[in-house]
Amino acid sequence: MQLRTTRSRLAAAVTAVLAVTALGAGTLATAPAAFAAMSAPSGQADATLSVFPEGADLAGVGTSGFLSYSYDRAGTRTVLWTPFDGGMSTRLKVPEDGGSTVAGSDVVVIGDAGRTDEMSKLTLRNMADPSAPAVDIDLGALNGTYLTVVSPTSVLAQIMKDDGTTELHIVTKTGATTTSREIAGLPEDATDFAGSMVHDGSVLVGYVTGPEDEQTYGRALIDVAAGTVSATYSAVPSGYDSAGLVFSASHVAWPDQTDNTELYISSVDRKTGEQTRTSLGLYGEWQYVLVGDWLVYGEPWTPVRAVSLTSGETRDLGITASAWASSADNTALLQGNPGTGDDGLFRVAAGQDGTPTVTKVAEPGKPVIPLEIDEVHVPDVANLDKSRGRVTLGWTLSRADAYLDVTLTHIATGKKFTKRLTAPATGTEFSFAWDAVFEEATPDEISFVNAPNGKYAVEAKATLLNSTGEPVYQRRFMNITRAYNPHDFNDNGSTDVFARDFNGVLWREDLRDWPYYGEIWTAKTTRVGSGWGIYKQIEAVGNAGGATPGDVVAVDGSGVQWLYLGKGDGTLAPRVKVGTGWQIYNKLAAGSDLDGDARADLVATDAAGVLWFYKGTGNYAKPYAPRVRVGGGWQIYNHITAVGNIAGTAAGDLVARDTSGILWLYQGNGRGGFAPRVKVGGGWGAFSQLVGAGDLDNDGRPDLIAYGTSGEYGASVYRSTGNVTAPFSRRTTNLYKYQGRSYNHIA
Repeated sequence: MQLRTTRSRLAAAVTAVLAVTALGAGTLATAPAAFAAMSAPSGQADATLSVFPEGADLAGVGTSGFLSYSYDRAGTRTVLWTPFDGGMSTRLKVPEDGGSTVAGSDVVVIGDAGRTDEMSKLTLRNMADPSAPAVDIDLGALNGTYLTVVSPTSVLAQIMKDDGTTELHIVTKTGATTTSREIAGLPEDATDFAGSMVHDGSVLVGYVTGPEDEQTYGRALIDVAAGTVSATYSAVPSGYDSAGLVFSASHVAWPDQTDNTELYISSVDRKTGEQTRTSLGLYGEWQYVLVGDWLVYGEPWTPVRAVSLTSGETRDLGITASAWASSADNTALLQGNPGTGDDGLFRVAAGQDGTPTVTKVAEPGKPVIPLEIDEVHVPDVANLDKSRGRVTLGWTLSRADAYLDVTLTHIATGKKFTKRLTAPATGTEFSFAWDAVFEEATPDEISFVNAPNGKYAVEAKATLLNSTGEPVYQRRFMNITRAYNPHDFNDNGSTDVFARDFNGVLWREDLRDWPYYGEIWTAKTTRVGSGWGIYKQIEAVGNAGGATPGDVVAVDGSGVQWLYLGKGDGTLAPRVKVGTGWQIYNKLAAGSDLDGDARADLVATDAAGVLWFYKGTGNYAKPYAPRVRVGGGWQIYNHITAVGNIAGTAAGDLVARDTSGILWLYQGNGRGGFAPRVKVGGGWGAFSQLVGAGDLDNDGRPDLIAYGTSGEYGASVYRSTGNVTAPFSRRTTNLYKYQGRSYNHIA
């Protein structure tokens, strides 16, 4: 325990830890020699020593193992629990701004603050049974802070009351229930509590009473089971407040600073009440423990010494130590200073004659850590519009000498993506950025198609490189979302374009959701079906039937209008007859919301040049309301296309091409009508078809596909700019490359 002083002149700190000896039997048997610093434990001369992680610092000790921590070059902290029996170490997850501690027992406390006295949200891990469930205790809900751990389910805590006074409580978590029991027998105005480790059912606490300018220091032994004070002691004011408390079966002790140059330890014989002051020396980084009636103390790089509190005899223990910890099994653990021949861990215990003995219990080395998946970095929801079509997935393993097999499965379709991740150059985080595509192989080619929206199972299997041990598994679920695209027929966020060839076969081109190398690419071509040659007009109309996927409307030679509902997997349901008399129209345009009701509408022009508005209903049996006349004079145009809201005004827009090849923009007014036309430009007569194709490049604005009849590229993409006077900029594409004469209708 690192002490802090209340006086600025005390620049150095004291670290106090406790090793206790029970009355009667139960002490650790050691070699007969009083100071066998390098010997193995008695009866275990040939036993293999435990491994202390190289470059780590000792953080605490229990009866079955010890806690250590270290930092790598990137500043990443590793906290390990290592058993004394030579078994595998356990890596503990500690919050980035949190801390961990162990107070003599095998229960590691992980908290939400770096200082133990500031921890309020705690996780208790019983390392005597590492597979046991952790216990979470929220002291913040009780307005409390942590003092020391009492059991695998209980802690001692200081509770602040509404009136500003404090109480000492044992807080216990059983299942989902938290209980709090006040310690009886303490002064009513006691505050600023500090606590030792629990030993033999007792804990030594320190406190302050009285007004700030007349404070009195007190110490009390508490019977944990009874929840009452069993003994009290007075103490002089100290620059170390109530910190540094230690006790054994024979003595209690704490720092006593009444001198400007030296640090003293005050100790009280628990049987006689006799008090002794022992000087450690000039202020420095002193650390000390009690082993029976011996005070063991030292500074880094200086010999560890022991002094008997009963006889005054002193001894040199023959080692130097940089870190100290104590255990509830009546022993202490010292980390030897590297470079002095004292590397490793040394146990200090009472020998058969009661004097301290030193036994080496751990050598520096690389600990064996079981392979585990410590952390999972898989988002619950991945919005690919916000992440440019990619999602980053990661897993932090306990070891780097492994590989990770990742499988992503789309629940609805069963489509899978697999990837093997090898060990990273540094650290233990295995990660990759998934482009949200699936590889689909056919006899002729391999296609990479956008992964559909929806729920995914994200499974990871970690395996050691040497194939020893069992693989470890982890599974999470993730939802992929994108903004709705009315031209998306397989729910993967990307535009689908339908093309009918001269044999009446309809094909669906699945474009990539994001441009690659500045171009729009076809991901996959899929045959939809034959028999589509009977239709005069085919139009992708967006959501006309009320379900999410886009739909298709087709008008045959006799004027019957048919609706093909999209099923969301790229296929179309059998056609449904929804109207007659449509032979009077020579041009259709659909898919845009023209009146601001969030439904796709349709417009049509007749031979007389009248433009008619058909409001979308969302009813697949009757997808459009009765027509409403918008205006006349549209006979001057040989092509009209609904392009969505490309100008940023109230609703969807139209573009119309006249017979001289000039393209005009009609901005929707949000009422099913249009503002006066704006000239876009000439030369558009080179194209046989214009298709309002939704947002092709994920910039939030719908775009236009222009299909030609000659040239290297069969189609060009005109991305919208949001500028009314110059609404399009051209972008190349491989869509229908060298296929400018292959199709007679595009939708």
